[in-house]
Amino acid sequence: MAAQGLRLLRPCLFRQSKRLCYGHHLTGWRGICSPPPITQLSSDEQMLKDSVSRYCKEKLAPRVRELEARVQEGIPSDILRDIFEHGWFSVRIPTEYGGAEGSFFDTVLVIEEFGRHCASVSGTVDVQNTLLIGIALDYFNEEQKKKYLPLLNTSMLGSFCLSEQGSGSDAFALQTRAVRDGDHYVINGTKLWISNAAIAGVFLIMANAAPEKGYKGITCFIVDRDTPGLSIGKAENKLGQSAGLTNPVFLEDVRVPATNVVGDIGLGYKIIMKMLNEGRIGIAAQILGVAQSVLDYAIPYTMERKQFGKRIFDFQVID
Repeated sequence: MAAQGLRLLRPCLFRQSKRLCYGHHLTGWRGICSPPPITQLSSDEQMLKDSVSRYCKEKLAPRVRELEARVQEGIPSDILRDIFEHGWFSVRIPTEYGGAEGSFFDTVLVIEEFGRHCASVSGTVDVQNTLLIGIALDYFNEEQKKKYLPLLNTSMLGSFCLSEQGSGSDAFALQTRAVRDGDHYVINGTKLWISNAAIAGVFLIMANAAPEKGYKGITCFIVDRDTPGLSIGKAENKLGQSAGLTNPVFLEDVRVPATNVVGDIGLGYKIIMKMLNEGRIGIAAQILGVAQSVLDYAIPYTMERKQFGKRIFDFQVID
């Protein structure tokens, strides 16, 4: 099973935080709460982090230059397949849908460790785990979960489509519209800078189904990749994370059944706020991993490089 290895590493963070230690008091023994320091990983968490690190060092790091040259091709399929097989694209999916039922903190550890070795791959892992699976776990109904969670666990990547030309930081200004037509909605609009769009099998599209209500009409729709009218534009040329493709998504009279609404009509703005908060934590983990990588390379170099007869590491300041 795809996530079998990860399932063995299920977190014990909360279990540990509830353990009691006992101290002697003048009046006798009493239990006191003694959670572990936040910087201390449990044995399961450390094993998870080490397993990702080992894979990255052996299989990913030697190919980083190749990956960053894949401006239009994206991450090779064999790497994507490896990540699925290890369960790292679906850390939090419950066991009933085939996942490992890890914690959000486990997700952060995985994203950070990938960021330490390849930011492009880390970004792709982040979007899948924090945005796609986060929305699925919190807002999909049971029928939607049964259909999509097993796929997201084993073989399907997803894409979260929010940003538009005039709707970036101001997410509520989006212009994509969804119009009811019988038991379907017809969606029209253009999404920009969409991560994972080129390799996604399913899209979570934010569109306004009740413009007269303003942002309270924003609704989330599940749209399969093969839906007529949905197309993907050319990937953006970026300064970095080139293999983590970012593309426009075009929606021209895209018909989706009303059963593909996530949550309810008008719930989209709440989904946006909650998921972007989780997504920002994932981005922070990614950048933390990148920063650690910089130190991993820079500090050994300062011990090798000499100026004025001594290592630059031994100077008080390096600039």
